[in-house]
Amino acid sequence: MAKTINSRIPEGPVAEKWTNYKAHQRLVNPKNKLKLDVIVVGTGLAGASAAASLGEMGFRVLNFCIQDSPRRAHSIAAQGGINAAKNYQNDGDSIYRLFYDTVKGGDYRAREANVYRLAEVSNSIIDQCVAQGVPFAREYGGMLANRSFGGAQVSRTFYAKGQTGQQLLLGAYSALSKQVNTGRVQLYTRYEMEDVVIVDGRARGIIAKNLVSGKLERFSANAVVIATGGYGNTYFLSTNAMGCNCTAAIQCYRKGAYFANPCYVQIHPTCIPVHGDKQSKLTLMSESLRNDGRIWVPKNLEDAKALQAGTKKGSDIAEEDRDYYLERRYPAFGNLVPRDVASRAAKERCDKGYGVNNTGLAVFLDFSESINRLGIDVIRQRYGNLFDMYEEITDVNPGELANEINGVKYYNPMMIYPAIHYTMGGIWVDYELMTSITGLFAIGECNFSDHGANRLGASALMQGLADGYFVLPYTIQNYLADQAIWPHIPTDRPEFEAAEKGVQAEIDRLMNIKGKRSVDSIHKELGHVMWEHVGMGRTKEGLEEGIKLIQKIRKEFNTNLFIPGEKEGLNVELDKAIHLRDFILMGELIAHDALSREESCGGHFREEHQTPEGEAQRDDENFFYVGCWEYKNDDETAPELIKEPLEYEAIKVQTRNYKN
Repeated sequence: MAKTINSRIPEGPVAEKWTNYKAHQRLVNPKNKLKLDVIVVGTGLAGASAAASLGEMGFRVLNFCIQDSPRRAHSIAAQGGINAAKNYQNDGDSIYRLFYDTVKGGDYRAREANVYRLAEVSNSIIDQCVAQGVPFAREYGGMLANRSFGGAQVSRTFYAKGQTGQQLLLGAYSALSKQVNTGRVQLYTRYEMEDVVIVDGRARGIIAKNLVSGKLERFSANAVVIATGGYGNTYFLSTNAMGCNCTAAIQCYRKGAYFANPCYVQIHPTCIPVHGDKQSKLTLMSESLRNDGRIWVPKNLEDAKALQAGTKKGSDIAEEDRDYYLERRYPAFGNLVPRDVASRAAKERCDKGYGVNNTGLAVFLDFSESINRLGIDVIRQRYGNLFDMYEEITDVNPGELANEINGVKYYNPMMIYPAIHYTMGGIWVDYELMTSITGLFAIGECNFSDHGANRLGASALMQGLADGYFVLPYTIQNYLADQAIWPHIPTDRPEFEAAEKGVQAEIDRLMNIKGKRSVDSIHKELGHVMWEHVGMGRTKEGLEEGIKLIQKIRKEFNTNLFIPGEKEGLNVELDKAIHLRDFILMGELIAHDALSREESCGGHFREEHQTPEGEAQRDDENFFYVGCWEYKNDDETAPELIKEPLEYEAIKVQTRNYKN
């Protein structure tokens, strides 16, 4: 008999579900909160906001981060902004519109109820952050400024000068620091979760490694929350911070948590192209640039070849010889189509030979028209920090006048190309953000729930803060309200002993391989296989070949890995090896999911399933579900697929249209 999944979605119309849930949820009284411990793993936007909120409520919180400070979480690099349905510009935005755009942007593969809740609490996030002192950009009249992002026809993206993610993180970190100061939150920096401990069927603690001393330590609590981000670094080269990894999530998966929709990975269209073979990460240029930058390649192959050979520059190509292919293909949205659509369109042009750098894998993002219309001062005010960053990396200044042809001034364009960015898949959670392991919660990018097959720009920061500030604090109380079952559990119980021994045995195994290959060399090999076989375009044959190659990489890893140093003390290579072990399993899981999903949707593009115009072709009759994968025995055994059917009440499921 097929397994069924209970997503615990409340009854009633989608617009009333969250209100009704909050009205009837169970609570924990203030005195009882003082007796309860919650572990929160991660201090990004989701983790820091959750730990701060739970501490404020009175719970005792144990908060873990791998860096020396919570401020070093990956969200610090997010430049573009955060979405909310404030409708300040009176341009037609609403909670429903944000909900609709998000579901449509995710190609109708998200849960309605979760997405509506996200849209509903989005406005509260902005108010919360303003109260914390986050310096959002303001219009001349003092109102918060916003701009548009891909996948929407309204301006709903709020931003801060510099890097929005950094400012939001500092706001969350301020709230967290307040709770650390009161003693409600105990902060453990330079610790990494290595396993979850299950007692009587409930998550009741973790095994964590002190990254400085190398020692394993046990921590007990009444509930465990993981907020450890996505798995994009499986591909080695991604836009993520290098420390981002999926070890905590994969260990939860090994212990019985379902992993949902792993094949939904986001390819971001505005990344600085790969340069050489020595890079360890890729630099993302904010999607906000697409507001004023126009994306193009040459109309003529001869011009493209000259650009690739270096005998011409972008500013040498006159207006009439430029193909603004997004504006041509998608007139209603133009440069502001969703990320998956923009990325595939760039790939299609480059595959046809129209790429514009020496590898042929780049397109132009050009500000000439905007600068000529608005003036360089206005454009630099909007994007000056990004122009400076681009110049620092490439030695090209996008705000510099480069040529004049027939009286038209042309400025240096940026070069961009798609790269792995956010991951929409993640640990499966129900409406309450609980995983299939009772008492284990997953929030932020670590869970799968809110984006479907593609994430709209500026929605990652929104989901992380929504989960941490406004969803988990309610739903975790519903779980912790059963006071009778919460005696304190000591860490000398057999379950903790067994979990620690398992982690230690695995560390010893890795240290004793004593082969010839460095961690990075094997990880690069995995990344190449992932990009070639499980990247922007996927085929049945390519995925089958990819799975075989990943299995070969696992064998190589298990027999020929070399880790220098000792297991005691600080050993970065050992920690990277543990991450790589889990990236290998993760890569295979992505490929299994992509192989099983015989359709194209959002960021998952099976080349066998496309429209005559080259767009993603869904199969709603057979694949209108969340694909949940259950771990079976060991890493070599194929996982089992369990389906959670999607049910839509408020939105009509139709083919995405960004043309009219």
